[in-house]
Amino acid sequence: MITSLPRHNGILLHPTSLPGPHGSGDLGPAAYHFVDWLVGAGQSVWQVLPLGSVGPGNSPYISPSAFAGNELLIDLCQLRDAGWITEADLKSVPNFPAGRVDYDAVRRFRIAHLRRAAKHFFSHQSVGQRLAYEGFCNTARGWLDDYALFMALDITHGGDGRMWQDWPAPLAKRQPTALCEARSQLAEEIDFWKFCQWRFFDQWSALKHYANARHIELVGDLPIFVAAHSADVWANRQLFDLDRKGYPRVVAGVPPDYFSATGQRWGNPLYRWSAHAAEDYRWWVERMRQTMKLCDVVRIDHFRGFESFWEIPAAAETAVNGTWRPGPGEAVFNAMRRELSDAQGRLRIIAEDLGIITPAVDALRLAIGLPGMRILQFAFDGNAKNPYLPHNYEANTVVYTGTHDNDTSRGWWESLGHPEQDYVRSYLGIGDDSSEEIHWQLIRLACSSVASLCVIPMQDVLGLDSTHRMNAPGLGEGSWEWRFSWRQVDDSHARRLAELTRLYGRKPG
Repeated sequence: MITSLPRHNGILLHPTSLPGPHGSGDLGPAAYHFVDWLVGAGQSVWQVLPLGSVGPGNSPYISPSAFAGNELLIDLCQLRDAGWITEADLKSVPNFPAGRVDYDAVRRFRIAHLRRAAKHFFSHQSVGQRLAYEGFCNTARGWLDDYALFMALDITHGGDGRMWQDWPAPLAKRQPTALCEARSQLAEEIDFWKFCQWRFFDQWSALKHYANARHIELVGDLPIFVAAHSADVWANRQLFDLDRKGYPRVVAGVPPDYFSATGQRWGNPLYRWSAHAAEDYRWWVERMRQTMKLCDVVRIDHFRGFESFWEIPAAAETAVNGTWRPGPGEAVFNAMRRELSDAQGRLRIIAEDLGIITPAVDALRLAIGLPGMRILQFAFDGNAKNPYLPHNYEANTVVYTGTHDNDTSRGWWESLGHPEQDYVRSYLGIGDDSSEEIHWQLIRLACSSVASLCVIPMQDVLGLDSTHRMNAPGLGEGSWEWRFSWRQVDDSHARRLAELTRLYGRKPG
């Protein structure tokens, strides 16, 4: 069954990039204001990055759990309103930098307040609050118990780059007696992490309800791989390609491509797909079920890995000397469809089919019936058959000016040589005098295309340069930090988006 998207428009913006007083964007008033801004701008989609806790390099794609939410997104003001922290607690705010997230400072500030709120909750909660908390814990037990214990153990035995494989052997190997003792000794710490998850999911659910009630759909992001240092790998060693000590034997990445001459060595452990098949892909079904609770549509990052994946020896420093290995193909999606499809038998999934895409990858996507992605910044190589040029699109497609991995459109334009810029102008049918607003020219091109869904990064709406880029693949530091301010947004931004949405028939209904 083909997943056909309605013809509509949206914005790509991760919640950490929202304004707010506590060092990073969160699920507080700015998120609700952004939903209202989307409505005023004629948009009907808000796309986010993965919502899990950030990992090394502050990447949301390397989370300690494929199921848990990011505790740094919890709105502290709602904890104050519940009576778990005070107004005075929130008045002593560090001098956070403007325009970016200082994750170390944010983590210190927010975790301290979350711990204060949790302590007050467990000491003074009402009957209703206690029942709500216990109800969440019971519903989420399938992943929450392992996650909270993992985080508590990591606080106790981690640090200094140590992974779970470096913990005392009985805990690393999950010996039942050792786990039972740890649950008893670390009960308060375990409760803290469960409290954080309860608050995240409650706040996100309220925000999603607010957005959906205003006809804004949320597009989420599910990374194909998980972090080596995660509750998922620790609790499910049999599902991953590990050595006898639990370390990845081989790791994930991609070969040399547009982004890097040496490829990208992500370092995630690879799956033992035979083990997943033996349990009818149960872990994958539950993971997708969790993500579908958070979002209306799910973008699967690195879709091509289901057809074949780049296997890199764990000891290799780059991704150059890897090997393609066969993925699970359609089987994993058939398992999802049996339990997670909508009333029409569709999976509301977008396939991120970027990079080295072979006919076999296209065939798999079409067999499953998923829309793919097209990026305008990849289009202008002078070849009229380039699949990223809009005249080559099929309707069941999602078009972006760029993604979180791309430069901003202004930064991309400024990096081009004069011949390349001339080609872009020729394709767009514009003169030199229009280049100053190249970002709006590209937004117009994306909106006018036949692609069903058009998604624009917020940086491109604001016309920002390369210093506002969200991620630079291959760089270990400095990414994922960008934030905007409402002072950067004026009425013309929403007005122009709304006009393009109307002009090109992208307003559903």
